Amino acid sequence: MLSAFGRAFRTPDLRKKLLFTLAIMALFRVGSHIPAPGVDTAAISACIGTSGSSGSALGLINLFSGNALLSLSIFALGIMPYITASIILQLLTVVIPRLDALKKEGQAGQTKITQYTRYLTIGLSILQATGLIATARTNSAYLFGTTCSTPIIYPKVDTLGIVVMVATMVAATSVIMWLGELITDRGVGNGMSLLMFTSIASQLPSQLWAIKQSSSLGGGWIVFLGVIAVGCVMVGLVVFIEQGQRRVPVQYAKRMVGRRMYGGSSTYIPIKVNQSGVIPIIFASSLLQLPVLVAQFADPNFTHGWSQWIHSELGYNATGYSGLYMGAYFLLILFFAFFYVAITFNPEEVADNMKKYGGFIPGIRAGKPTADYLNFILTRITWPGSLYLALIAIIPMIALMEFHTSNKFPFGGTSILILVGVGLETVKQIESQLQQHNYEGFLR
Repeated sequence: MLSAFGRAFRTPDLRKKLLFTLAIMALFRVGSHIPAPGVDTAAISACIGTSGSSGSALGLINLFSGNALLSLSIFALGIMPYITASIILQLLTVVIPRLDALKKEGQAGQTKITQYTRYLTIGLSILQATGLIATARTNSAYLFGTTCSTPIIYPKVDTLGIVVMVATMVAATSVIMWLGELITDRGVGNGMSLLMFTSIASQLPSQLWAIKQSSSLGGGWIVFLGVIAVGCVMVGLVVFIEQGQRRVPVQYAKRMVGRRMYGGSSTYIPIKVNQSGVIPIIFASSLLQLPVLVAQFADPNFTHGWSQWIHSELGYNATGYSGLYMGAYFLLILFFAFFYVAITFNPEEVADNMKKYGGFIPGIRAGKPTADYLNFILTRITWPGSLYLALIAIIPMIALMEFHTSNKFPFGGTSILILVGVGLETVKQIESQLQQHNYEGFLR
């Protein structure tokens, strides 16, 4: 493995791509520490020191921003607007014929959809930046999950100052999109995924050290090593499942086009065990987070009966997450896994394309029988994939309560899936480029 890394840096063009990618990732982290104009950084440090950054009701968004959200830096929004815009466009493709037609046009249509995604990202970033700054001015407890009432935006900031802050964050979001596209075009791997990887990985050292300091068992080292052991087991499990796939064999019949013979080849349709990726966890977390956000916004101190019930049953408290929360979380992940697979993989469309180009699954008739067979396989393979996602999301919550690590457990379901998934994809791309130079790759 280490020798493969050495060969990668000894290859001139690959070395340039790797160094360019690392430089963009470093620039992204630098921007996450630059405060937006009008922000009182001392007050933010006091509030975070009181509650801990992960105590925020916006923990998932803060995770994707690399802790830049609660710091109100210029990169506070991170890549979350782009992720949201991409998911919205992907869902709208199913219901809007125009977008579906663009998707089928190939590279030209995908370029148009990417342009729509950029426009939608800017619109969402304006809304999110405005809401974030307005909330920071009026209700800091909504951000930090505490009774901290210290103003985190200077009182002298007027309406024009708010406009400048919003414009700064929106412009920074545009810069993040540009940096991600630069990595995709000139670097190694998918740019947006690598920026998300950078945001999550940057928090691991501080979270692990906070776990060590918050525990008194064996000076904190026993819990520290226990958390690392659980993390290693989870990484191994995620790698094993993420690489698993069902390969459906496809045979193409020979056909004459003019004087040339085409077809006669064999291939397969790869159906992954985890076909939906991390999207079900994001959807389930966001849906369960919504009642807590509404309750905290309407009643910051949770003094009313209904807000107390929501906070105790659907929020994080001193005893961890409630059984109701974990049960609802588990079932929602199962539901969204099947839902997302159903809208992204269309067996009828795949069967029609196979029939159009003379392909068939051995032993299965073309047309509707092929679509039914693919749907049967997809349903059966989605069950273990959805259960795997649900377990990966629930295990950190149980470990949270067992290790008494407050709410700083670093190996959450969303973070570990993203870290492992992006890492595997990037290593595969480096592997393919090494093999083009007749070198041995990373994977042997």
